[in-house]
Amino acid sequence: MSSVVQVRAFRQLRVFTLLVTLLALAAAPTAQPAAADFDAVVQRAMTAFEVPGISLAVVKDGRVAVAKGYGVRKLGESGPVDAQTLFGIASNTKAFTATALGILVDEGKIRWDAPVIDYVPWFQMSDPYVTREMTVRDLLVHRSGLGLGAGDLLWWPPSTYNRKEIARRLRYIPLATSFRSAYAYDNVLYLVAGEVIEAVSGQSWEDFVSSRILKKVGMAASNVRHSDATRGGNVATPHAPIDGKVRPIAPFDSDNTNPAGGINSNADEMAKWMLVQLGEGKLADGTPLIRPDTARQLTTIVTPIPIGQGAPEFAAVRPSFNGYGLGFGLRDYRGHKLVTHTGGLPGYVSKVAMLPDRQLGIAILTNQESTAAFEAIASTIMDAYLGAEKVDWVAAWQAVERRARDANRAAAESASSARAAGSKPSLPLERYAGSYEDPWYGGMTIARAGAGLTIKFDKTPALSGTLEHWQHDTFVAKWSDRELRADAFVTFALNPDGTIDAVKMRAVSPETDFSFDFQDLSFRKVR
Repeated sequence: MSSVVQVRAFRQLRVFTLLVTLLALAAAPTAQPAAADFDAVVQRAMTAFEVPGISLAVVKDGRVAVAKGYGVRKLGESGPVDAQTLFGIASNTKAFTATALGILVDEGKIRWDAPVIDYVPWFQMSDPYVTREMTVRDLLVHRSGLGLGAGDLLWWPPSTYNRKEIARRLRYIPLATSFRSAYAYDNVLYLVAGEVIEAVSGQSWEDFVSSRILKKVGMAASNVRHSDATRGGNVATPHAPIDGKVRPIAPFDSDNTNPAGGINSNADEMAKWMLVQLGEGKLADGTPLIRPDTARQLTTIVTPIPIGQGAPEFAAVRPSFNGYGLGFGLRDYRGHKLVTHTGGLPGYVSKVAMLPDRQLGIAILTNQESTAAFEAIASTIMDAYLGAEKVDWVAAWQAVERRARDANRAAAESASSARAAGSKPSLPLERYAGSYEDPWYGGMTIARAGAGLTIKFDKTPALSGTLEHWQHDTFVAKWSDRELRADAFVTFALNPDGTIDAVKMRAVSPETDFSFDFQDLSFRKVR
């Protein structure tokens, strides 16, 4: 063999050896973080964001890596959070509702793209075209044309309307955009999805999800009603910052909206749920809960979501795509598809995050309203499994929250300084009193009481309080239940003859939960 040939052969051998080495490294299992590696970030997040208790589940490669609790169920008491402590998972329930519909699709009882009125003939939206064209899939993907949180005041705070009455009142809510043209998160159409399940299966949403999903997945301790959070036992107490101090608050206990947010679960059982989803619908015994192609439907984008600039602290993980599937949000995280959702109720917030290509799932359940806490924890854990450069996500979220507080404080100060504090109402106070009616919500009563006015939403007992004059013909509704944190401007528009034409409302604070959709109301005085 000539020297030239020998050199070439040697180079080829080196290249081959290098390729084999690289392939071996790629195939070799990477070092996995230990469960204890996450304790520090959870404890830091709890301290930084004043969260009394957190329950954490992590699954990886088909097994449970972490299922444990941190902190206490209730401030001032010693009862610890553990892997069996129940928390309201709120809108993480939506994936269960989508899965329930998937079961019915697999059984040939419904079709994703069949009109809703094929199964619930009485269903109506405000636009006849939308009523006719709205499909089962459309109920789940936030593209109906309703505005953000539209109709939530029909059930939030707890109302005396039942689920069917809420669904029937959708026909009176004007659409904010054209059908299927824009993303706007809603809850009320998941109630309609629950009605589809009941109409087709003959079971209530609660019975269907309990027997056809929770029981089969092995979620024996989990339950399907908001009201179950009031039963006591190993249940986390909800907390929230009230007048600047975190304290226990009353749980949301209305079952009207269970299909959108009613499940209570724990770390142990959310781990089982994530394993089923990461396994494309396969149960622990190998049988399918839903078919793989149906499971893939749940995690396929239907509605694109615009990608904002985001805070500079998050520039490294800014997504390249973002959208909503069937009960799940979908975007990328450091080049990997992320299947995720969050949930929020008074005193409970939660997050589920799954990276299917890494067979990684994370569920974080908390008993305080800090999204920063679960986001910081989730990002830290994902980064650890991805081998990404370490980022102090707790510090990043502290910076973001600090700016948000400063901006909200500045907005409040600006509104106060622009107020014409010396102005007077145009009418004597008794002229504002009376019964008022909104087309989709229903009735509201304003009454003269002592030296002032009171306000009461007829179907929502908690929305009751006083009207304090702000300026001109605008008052502020100060709700008696201060846990609502939702005081609202109430503005009266007058006719030329001095009678009241209409009453409009909007939240005073930008921090008010979007489900207080006061801005969608237009009350007229009942004559």
